[in-house]
This record gives sequence, structure tokens and C-alpha cells, in this order.
Amino acid sequence: MARSLEALWEKVHAQKSRIPSLYGDIDFDVTPERFTDDIKTRSALPESFSRKYRAGILADKEKVERARAYTLLGDTVSDAYAALMPQYGFRHLITMLKKACDEGLEAVDNAPQELIDFISAMESTPHWVDMDLVREGARLSRNQMANLAPYVIRGAFVATFMNKYSGLPMAITGTLANESVNQRINETASFFTTATLPGSLERFGPGFKAAAMVRLMHSMVRFNIIKRATIDKGGPWDPAVYGIPIPQVDQMPAGTMPAYLTAFRALRKGRKQFTANERAIVELSRYQCFLLGLPEELLPAEAPEIINTMLTYSGTLREGYDDETCGELTRATMSVYRGKNKKLLSKAHNLVERSFSKVFFTQAFLGRKDKSKAQEMGVEPHLIDYALFTVGNLLVLPRLIAYRTLQDIPVANKIADKILVKRIKELLVEYGHAEYTTDANQYAPTTQEIT
Repeated sequence: MARSLEALWEKVHAQKSRIPSLYGDIDFDVTPERFTDDIKTRSALPESFSRKYRAGILADKEKVERARAYTLLGDTVSDAYAALMPQYGFRHLITMLKKACDEGLEAVDNAPQELIDFISAMESTPHWVDMDLVREGARLSRNQMANLAPYVIRGAFVATFMNKYSGLPMAITGTLANESVNQRINETASFFTTATLPGSLERFGPGFKAAAMVRLMHSMVRFNIIKRATIDKGGPWDPAVYGIPIPQVDQMPAGTMPAYLTAFRALRKGRKQFTANERAIVELSRYQCFLLGLPEELLPAEAPEIINTMLTYSGTLREGYDDETCGELTRATMSVYRGKNKKLLSKAHNLVERSFSKVFFTQAFLGRKDKSKAQEMGVEPHLIDYALFTVGNLLVLPRLIAYRTLQDIPVANKIADKILVKRIKELLVEYGHAEYTTDANQYAPTTQEIT
């Protein structure tokens, strides 16, 4: 159940007194430039969506005001833990968190209260989560993660920095280097792929631990940007323009992507209600996002509300494409080589995967008719991309359809599931060990040293 608007703003302002070492200099009464509720100001919504929906979005004053508040809200429990970096050092914080995830809080000697609060919040599964549906959603999602995700993850990653206001943290943290880009793509793929393994999201499962590590990484980014890379310290981050780094609403699009695409397909077919299988996939997405720290209000359960929440986010985020930030991130992501090795088969797969991701990105996030943004970003598909997309579909679709059919057949579904689990584990080896850390040395320099 959504908290009252007054209570939400109280939580936003409480960050200043709860974590003064991090948010003490942030004025939460100032609406950052990134937020807009002016119909005359272009938003991050594609033009075709903006013409159809934006006036209605901005007319809902309370929902818009909630979006404004979430623009200024970080992850209070994880941020409080990350703010201990000057006292403990980031490596020790990571070590304690891993131990708490693997063995329980009682295994951590002299665990700080901030760590106890962090893990306890993740352990407190809310009443609105149906864990049986989550497990079923994971089973159904193994097909997509094994057979489709390797071809679209690059495009999905590009979607996270279409806008300079939400994408700047990626640039500040040194993600422009090819090796770093590949690492971040692999970490993103690893998290969502791991979550579909049997038992992964249970309390001591690898997905639970990965979610905790992702949250800490985001909080460390917030801490290091605010302490090292703000304008008064010689960095590019201006709170009056960008607000706080990686607020809750900026994590929502990536986390709820499976739910959003499922809702979009349902509505396109004229249905407001989910099928049983769609409901399970949406529930998996909602629970993953809960573990990542998102509140229930940003994780609606029904298709119209899922779409409306995403449209409100995009419709209140000021349009801002900066080639130095967004363009460089896009080019780095699209150019990086993602093959396992330099053999001919890996090179061919990389070629097909790159074009497949480009077409997927433009169709899923920009709309078929909105070509201007794709041209601006340098990801507009050409004939060769569509040709390779077709080749990719010839490889992907038969496997997707075959496994989807087998998933509903008794006995055969168990055999198919074992094969999919085996393939997912192989992919996780290819993605490599996910560190989910951020290197403070990559940030804008300052006289303050954080170890």
C-alpha cells in the first residue's frame, strides 16, 4: 500500500538527518533541473508516446508530485551502510556484506547496526509478494534468459543511459572504457540471469546476495559522486541540475523491464488482465526489485498501472541527450567486443548479437516510428542490421518456442528445465565473476581520500 504523499516527503527529507555524512549538503527542497512537469518542456518520452499520453500524465498532480519525491530518494538502508566507508573502508564493507549474505548476520563479528538494518530489510518479504508465483516466474523466465537474453542485453544496457540526467553516473564512474563497459554489461546480465536459477532468490541463494551487492554498489556510487565529484569539488555533478545520483526512479526501468514488456504485450493484445504465466513473470520482476530496494508504489501488479508508472517516470524526466555522456556511452557499448574468444564462430555471434541488440533497442524503447532519437544516439538500424536481426531470429525463435512448449508438458518440462539450468550456468561462467563494486579512483579527484 502506497504511503501518503506527506510521509513520502518526510522520508526524503529524513535522509539529511539520518545520513548527514552523505546528504548533509543536499537541499531536498530544491527540485532538480532533471524533473519537469511543464507540458511545453520536452521529456524523455518518445515523441509518439508524448503526443498521446503526456497531457494525461501531467494532469494527475498527486502522481506527478510522487514522481518528484522519488527523484530525490535514494536507498536509505544501503546508503547508511555505504556511508561507513571512511570508517571501515569499502573492502571491509563488502566482506561483511558477503558474509552476512552467505552465513547470516550472526556470523559477522561486531556487525554494525547499518548492516543489520540492511539485511533485515531484505529479509522482510512484504505481504504483497507471492513467493510461489516468484518461483514459477523464475522457471518460466529461464527460457528467455538462456536463449534470448544473450542477444538483447547490450540493447537493454543502452536503454539505461538514453538521458544525460540519469546516465551521467555511468560516465563519472569510468564506464566509458571498453573493458569497464563489458564488465558492467556482464554484471547486469549475471544478476538477472542468476535470479532465474532454482532457489536463487531465497534468503541464502546467490540471487539474494547479488541483489545486496548491486544495492551496495549503487550506494557507493552515490557516496563517491557526492563526496568526490560534485561541482564544488571540481567534478561535473551539480545537485541543482541532477539531484542525487541513481535515485529510486532511475533503477525502476531496468529492474521492471520484464514486467513492462509483459504488460505492453498484454495491452497490445487488448487485455488488461495477465494470464497465469504472465502474472508469474511480473511477480518475479516485482520481487527482484524489492530486493533491490524499490518500494511497492513503483512496482504495481496490473498491466495498466505498470505502463502508467513507467510513462510517468519518462514523462517527468527532462529530455537531455548529451553526446559527451550519452553518445560516448552508447558508442562504447555498441562497439565493445563481447565474444568468448577471437575464433570465427565467436566473431560471427558478436556481429549478429550487436545488430540484434540495436533493432531490439529501437523497437522496444524508442518505437518503430520514432527514428530521430535513434539517429541522434547513433543506433538507427540499417539494412544489414535488419538482415542480421533476421538471422538472429532464425537462431533464437525456434529454441524459444520449443522450450516454451515443453515447459507446459508434464515430464518433458523437467527435462527441458534441466537443460535450461545447465545452459544458464554455462552463460554465467561466460559472463565471469560479478564483482558489483565501483572504483573510487575513477571519480573526479578531490582532496578528500576514501579508502
